[in-house]
Amino acid sequence: MIPTALAVALVCGMWNGVLVSWFGLQPIVATLILLGTGRGVAQLITNGQIVTIYYSPYYVIGNGFLLGVPFSLFIVAAVAAVLLLVTRKTALGMLIEAIGINPVASRLAGVRARTFTFAVYAACGLCAGIAGLIVSSNVKSADGNNAGLLFELDAILAVVLGGTSLAGGRFFLLGSILGALIIQTLTTTIYAVGVAPEVTLVVKGLVVLAVSILQSERIKAVLRPSGRRAR
Repeated sequence: MIPTALAVALVCGMWNGVLVSWFGLQPIVATLILLGTGRGVAQLITNGQIVTIYYSPYYVIGNGFLLGVPFSLFIVAAVAAVLLLVTRKTALGMLIEAIGINPVASRLAGVRARTFTFAVYAACGLCAGIAGLIVSSNVKSADGNNAGLLFELDAILAVVLGGTSLAGGRFFLLGSILGALIIQTLTTTIYAVGVAPEVTLVVKGLVVLAVSILQSERIKAVLRPSGRRAR
């Protein structure tokens, strides 16, 4: 079951990669299409019902412990370590950033931009599948209605807080992990003080808006020291 779920996630990532790298769709459009249709297909398969899963190895993913530490943290650490090794200890990270900054210039420089873009989307799909297994295992069921609902906002907010440019190019994996921890701390704090859950969405949306504005070139030009602007 677990390998099948990861294989489906990989195929979904490859599908997004094809739409973006070969058909030229805007990334936000391609991913939102799959977000909506994927959840719809999941609800059709389950007839809109929550399907409880009885499989011990599956329970361990989101609920197990190893050496007193949640097993899911070991999974996250392993994935982060592999990605850091590949993107920071090889030329792949530099090529990905170059394509994100200017795919046309990268292609003219001899970089196979389409192939790399496709591979990155496939890898992202696989990572999303791993995250989905953790979330669904945590509730011990396949819930196509509510599981992972609005997690896309958390994902965007995590990478933005981590210093990743929304315009493409520069990315920081450790910063994104720190951003995810900040988001979870914020969410837990709001729940702990008894604030309505809806407030969390408002706060997250305002943070994304604020950071996006700060990343705009016009705001950067205003905030940049006058000496640097003059160069």
